[in-house]
Amino acid sequence: MRDDSVRSLLLVEADAGERRHLTAIAARAGWSVVGAACAESALGLLQGPQGREVRAVILAMWDQDDGPALIAALRREVPNLPIIVLAGGGSIALAVDAMRAGASDFLAKPVAPERMLDALAVHADRRRAHGELAPVSEKNAPDLSLEQLVGAAPDFRAALAVAAKAARNRLPILILGEPGSGKETFARAIHSASLRARGPLVSVDCKAVAANIIDSILFGHVPGAFPGAFSEQVGRLVEANGGTLLLDEVGDLPLETQRKLDRVLATGEVRPVGCNGSSSVDVRIIACTSRLLDDKFDLELATRLAGTTVTLPALRDRSGDIPALARHLLGRLSAEPGMRSLSVGNDALAVLMRYGWPGNVRQLAGVLFRAALQADGRTLTAEDFPHIAIQSRFTGRRSDGATDIGKASTDAALAGAGQVTLYLKDGHLRSLEEIEADIIRLAIGHYRGRMTEVARRLGIGRSTLYRKLGELGIDTAA
Repeated sequence: MRDDSVRSLLLVEADAGERRHLTAIAARAGWSVVGAACAESALGLLQGPQGREVRAVILAMWDQDDGPALIAALRREVPNLPIIVLAGGGSIALAVDAMRAGASDFLAKPVAPERMLDALAVHADRRRAHGELAPVSEKNAPDLSLEQLVGAAPDFRAALAVAAKAARNRLPILILGEPGSGKETFARAIHSASLRARGPLVSVDCKAVAANIIDSILFGHVPGAFPGAFSEQVGRLVEANGGTLLLDEVGDLPLETQRKLDRVLATGEVRPVGCNGSSSVDVRIIACTSRLLDDKFDLELATRLAGTTVTLPALRDRSGDIPALARHLLGRLSAEPGMRSLSVGNDALAVLMRYGWPGNVRQLAGVLFRAALQADGRTLTAEDFPHIAIQSRFTGRRSDGATDIGKASTDAALAGAGQVTLYLKDGHLRSLEEIEADIIRLAIGHYRGRMTEVARRLGIGRSTLYRKLGELGIDTAA
């Protein structure tokens, strides 16, 4: 029988209504929840017979004065017990306080159900890596413009070029990439670069909303539309009028909702649940998905969304970007309350470049955050990432193992010369045709798809440029 066949969760929350809400979320994933209204009750439960079954703690009544003492007391009882802190405000300063106090993870209130369940799954699974390899689920980060997004790998620059070109129109966009690869960051940057930047950006996590209420969330409802609908609710599509609606994990929308959304995009008319009338909206849809939209997804909506597709490469496929990314992320962290300025040494960067990053940029940010909290010196070294070094050396799984990157490529990236990959994994030079294609893609991304400027900067005519695009099989948008 598996270790986690019976999973007990200790939930510490003073508010009875919030305890019921969080208990219902955890129960959906098979957790047996033991509730405690205060620190004394929590410790008593952990010390009693039920304590032996507890696999994780959610501390939902975080207090900066008493919280660290409670975490310390819980850890004295069960040293390796995962402790997830839920706190209002959601700032990095709160995350810093909680993590320094010994929390395993941090989530901002109000918490999306799927984020809470994902955090529980990661930290309570004894087969998964812990310590620095475990992600930090939620940290607030400032929105970035397209120009501020860090990456020089050809595939990444190609994605930037498509995004920049698409930002100038009002057509839907589909952003495809693995979890943690930066889809939401890209979506927000596209919105900021668009003519709708002054309008609202409204986000809906389709995976986190129950199927029976998603129509109400998106389209709104009128009083009496269904049992419990006592008042009118304005849908997210109406809230986003004049701006952008970001649909995260759009593939999780129910089929009937997909069809209704397609009608909205076709007609510009939104009909709330239970209403015979409709209202006109002008909304741009940016949809994100971590997997291809298959034949179970509504064909017409898929065609409409995928008219412009931005495909983000996994971090393991652009290891040469890791030095610049690590420095950028540490620079952003240093600006937050409670954090200090840190540099990162080449020995540490070499270790980071050889890891497979199953959680992509989000995991890299979490690893750097943990290392920055625990570091004694002013420079992060390889010794600050022991689990990364071990995992990258011994695991054989491509999804989270050592990236097969040659020494020449590593040295070039560490020296800041990661614009175009010159060497194959075996150390030999790539073909001139491949290098030329990368340079053209890089130029298109750098000049945001302005082909006249691309041709001028490359020192060739437009007709020559388009001929080369055809010969090399490069799309004009990338």
